[in-house]
Amino acid sequence: MSDYRAPVKDMRFVMDELAGFKELSQIVGYEEATPDLADAILDEAAKFSGEVLAPLNRIGDQEGCKLTAGGVTTPTGWKEAYKAFRNAGWNGIASPTEFGGQGLPDTLAIAVKEMVCSANLSFSLGPLLTTGAVEALLTCASDELKAIYLEKMVTGKWTGTMNLTEPQAGSDLALIRSRAEPQADGSYRVFGQKIFITYGDHDMTDNIVHLVLARLPDAPAGVKGISMFLVPKFLVNADGSLGARNDAHCVSIEHKLGIHASPTCVMSYGDNGGAVGYLLGEPNRGLEYMFIMMNEARLGVGLQGIALGERAYQQALGYARECKQGRDAITGEALVTLDKHPDIRRMLMLMKCRVEACRAVTYYTSGLLDRAHGLPDAEARKNALYLAEFMIPIVKGGGTEMGIDVTSLGIQIYGGMGFIEETGAAQHWRDSRITTIYEGTTGIQANDLLFRKLMRDQGATARIVFGEVHATAKALLASSRPELQAIGLRLGASLQAWTGATEWLAANAKSGLSGALTAAVPYLHLAVTVCGGWFMGKAALAAAGYLETGEGDQAFYRAKIATARFYADQLLPQAAAFAETVKAGDAALAGMGDEVF
Repeated sequence: MSDYRAPVKDMRFVMDELAGFKELSQIVGYEEATPDLADAILDEAAKFSGEVLAPLNRIGDQEGCKLTAGGVTTPTGWKEAYKAFRNAGWNGIASPTEFGGQGLPDTLAIAVKEMVCSANLSFSLGPLLTTGAVEALLTCASDELKAIYLEKMVTGKWTGTMNLTEPQAGSDLALIRSRAEPQADGSYRVFGQKIFITYGDHDMTDNIVHLVLARLPDAPAGVKGISMFLVPKFLVNADGSLGARNDAHCVSIEHKLGIHASPTCVMSYGDNGGAVGYLLGEPNRGLEYMFIMMNEARLGVGLQGIALGERAYQQALGYARECKQGRDAITGEALVTLDKHPDIRRMLMLMKCRVEACRAVTYYTSGLLDRAHGLPDAEARKNALYLAEFMIPIVKGGGTEMGIDVTSLGIQIYGGMGFIEETGAAQHWRDSRITTIYEGTTGIQANDLLFRKLMRDQGATARIVFGEVHATAKALLASSRPELQAIGLRLGASLQAWTGATEWLAANAKSGLSGALTAAVPYLHLAVTVCGGWFMGKAALAAAGYLETGEGDQAFYRAKIATARFYADQLLPQAAAFAETVKAGDAALAGMGDEVF
């Protein structure tokens, strides 16, 4: 039951009909992103993910990583798989061609990334962090550092990490103590300890490039005094060859609930005189630069929830179609497969529609980032970026929370066998559980959406989204198909709930900050629910168009409409409840002290 087949047809539908991939080839720099090229890349990525990475998923979970005197060793087959991944060019699919990448749109790359995450989440985390580090270097590294490091990172010859938190800090980066001392040659000596460093050490490449947050001697207190430094595992000679081992070491790896094959390292810098590092960008702007990596990582982690949900759905569907238990309540037939029971069908459809909704929102956001990078008009680029930034906490918070719920449903469909490790169903849930925590918890995503995205422009970007949702609901209601009209009614009602909750927060956030903070996560769930319905509605409209013309796979399009209707019936009504929860704020705790706990 460990087989994984990439849902290429669904990915292409979302890319073309919902994320605007077909229009990207008209943007300068993306001319090669044709449908034929996309088909070829996705077919090859599906083959690689299914044949090379997926079979290693269970092996990695069982073996995990080990810390030896020579460093961290990865599970059986990992080094060979990474070499094949690198040689095939998957690492730099969306990176600039000048540094060895393929320069393709993120809207295409994100489908490849989803396949890799579904096939083997632990494996995927190394390339994910490398891609984020590449983005940070492209933004703030000197030309000299770019020339030394970028091509090797883009091509995957070297990997990258992000070193943020420390034992005493958690999510509060104002508390970090790592320090960097300037040297006469323009370099720095870095001292400190970092925790939770994904792929902080491994045996798949001969160098690792760490991006480390630390403080300069004269830095102001708090987050305003954080700088970012490039600290390689091995120093690099003038000719590009590797030099001496740097004073940066993994001192332990964590024993985790899931993602066992991804080494989560405690990194120590400067135990033997100081780790050589190089300042990236300007002093005291490190947190700003790190957020470049963070946005990339948050989109990628939201995708992880989708990928795990897809893998769990495929596995649960396969089991439900094979396992026979009980009598068909409708026909009376004895000993039928599980997928004939209405409650199992309900759970399978919940898995399917939630995965599809989050996939659509995520691919759409990726398309916005492509436009933010490539559109010729500066104002259009800015608008696309603002929309993308508004959607990123919805992608991250929504995709990861969905992944936990859906992988849990997969275990439920298996019944008692799902609780047994040999079936593999439990691994997906265990692997998913970290996704709502790393790269910013769900609470952090909710606060980001509410305070940094919704209120930064007095709700202007949110009103654009509301307008788009309204237009979709209106188009659904104008359809001659009753099922589309039903989706439109549900979507319109859920939008009213979202706008009402938004107005309440705007009116109460300043005078009742505690209540707004209490309402932030329910507000995020509300936004996720409505945005999912928005794109399921758009999918239904697109599918109906194909049914009218008789083009393509008619069964596929009928299923699209049915799945969108199921989402509208089963999930969109929850929007009203989330809105009521938002408006309740923390009224229940007013005047209460800690004794309430």
